[in-house]
Amino acid sequence: MHSLLADAPAHDAGFTSGLAYFRWLHDLLPAPFFHTQAFLAFFALVLAVYWTVPRRFQMTRIWVLVIASFHFYAAWSFELAFLVTGTTFADYLFGRAMGSTDRPRVRKLLATASVCMNLGVLCYFKYRGFFLNELYEGMRALGMDPGFTKLNPLEVIVPFGISFYTFEAISYAVDVYKRKIEPEKSLPRFLLFILFFPHLVAGPIVRAGDFLVQTRRPKRWNWLRVQLGVQLFLVGAFKKMAIADRMALYCDPVFKDPDAFGTVTVWFAVLAYAVRIYCDFSGYSDMALGAAHLLGYKLTNNFNMPYLAANVSEFWRRWHISLSTWLRDYVFIPLGGSRGSALFNYRNLLLTMLIGGLWHGAAWGYIAWGLAHGLMLVAHKVFQGFCEPRPRLKAALETWAGTGLRVFVTFFCVSMCWVLFQPELSKALAVFGKLFSIQKGQTLLLSNWALWATVGFLLACQLILRSGLWAKLHARLPAPVLGTGYAVCLCAALVLAPDAGTTFIYFQF
Repeated sequence: MHSLLADAPAHDAGFTSGLAYFRWLHDLLPAPFFHTQAFLAFFALVLAVYWTVPRRFQMTRIWVLVIASFHFYAAWSFELAFLVTGTTFADYLFGRAMGSTDRPRVRKLLATASVCMNLGVLCYFKYRGFFLNELYEGMRALGMDPGFTKLNPLEVIVPFGISFYTFEAISYAVDVYKRKIEPEKSLPRFLLFILFFPHLVAGPIVRAGDFLVQTRRPKRWNWLRVQLGVQLFLVGAFKKMAIADRMALYCDPVFKDPDAFGTVTVWFAVLAYAVRIYCDFSGYSDMALGAAHLLGYKLTNNFNMPYLAANVSEFWRRWHISLSTWLRDYVFIPLGGSRGSALFNYRNLLLTMLIGGLWHGAAWGYIAWGLAHGLMLVAHKVFQGFCEPRPRLKAALETWAGTGLRVFVTFFCVSMCWVLFQPELSKALAVFGKLFSIQKGQTLLLSNWALWATVGFLLACQLILRSGLWAKLHARLPAPVLGTGYAVCLCAALVLAPDAGTTFIYFQF
């Protein structure tokens, strides 16, 4: 953005002064990541302006959030903020056009145009470099002249969160076409649906039917909702700063250069990465939900203790819930779902998870990760069929010991899949090579007991939540005790966070 200002045409004073204003605003209130002081300053200002506007001026409040959301995205890229806004405006027009006609062919054409536009933008920015480079390598391997140069992945600009808001726009077009929802007539409300900054860059994926109705409800200041929002934000900050960023110190060096480390260290790094990715993404989701609550909006809960799942199907009902339900409703079911033969069902599962892997990134590692999860879902279906006529085996697996074994096996399989969850498949294969053949190498400064203490703490929290004990304690504890506890949570996040924090993993998607 700064270079753009420097290169702005001198003769266009209006253009230059407009960009200079946005540069000044960006420098004054940058809003990059939820766990930074810059975001807290930005959010405090938005919160103050939003609730200062009288309740009867509901549309003014919506415009406040739309402008704040535009600034939030422009803090990364001024140009891409206009791209997102432009495609959102086009989706709004497509929806209005579908609502103005009852002709099936015209409605289908408009829905197809909206979906193709969004997928076209997504493919151009996110997958163009990957497919061109693979074509380049394939033609070179065959001795052919590609006629173009290979793209540097670092030079390919991918808008933050493009996969998230693209899926939201597609679901809106499909739902309007199927008449599940009415097309939104208010442009600012529709802009807010796509651009709402708490979920803009890393979800959760929001459905129009759930969000747009909230824009019409009068928002009243509610101290209980404020308390819930602050609690969610603090818990998310603790997950991100005190756990995820701390685990990154252990797993990032190993995943970056697995050949340099010993087998034991690599095993611990895989465990650390499983903890990190959960606390990183669920921490962001908690902060997004908390920020939305403080503004009077409710977003979809994206996680439900996924590492306590007893099988991979249950894992996907608990992990990244907004994505898994989206894939179910807009990919798996349209493909035919569970109807038909078992082989037909297996094919649909594999295709759905392959699309889910490709959604995460244009790289063979993500595609392999999606394929691995598809194969695990198929294996679970086969195992279910094997257990069905065997009541003794089924009963044994449902005991506490059997459930514990199934949870362990599921967590192990999911953790192995996390090894694939990176752009470079070669490094993932190198990690597997170290995991299953004993080799010597470097160790890390972070002691193993610290890693196990973190894992134990996380597991204890999950078990307390699942047992319902925390809900009972929370209802009985006095407000000063709860306030002190959340203050300790914030202090722990600040103290335990590494000096150099990391970005949210899912911001790249």
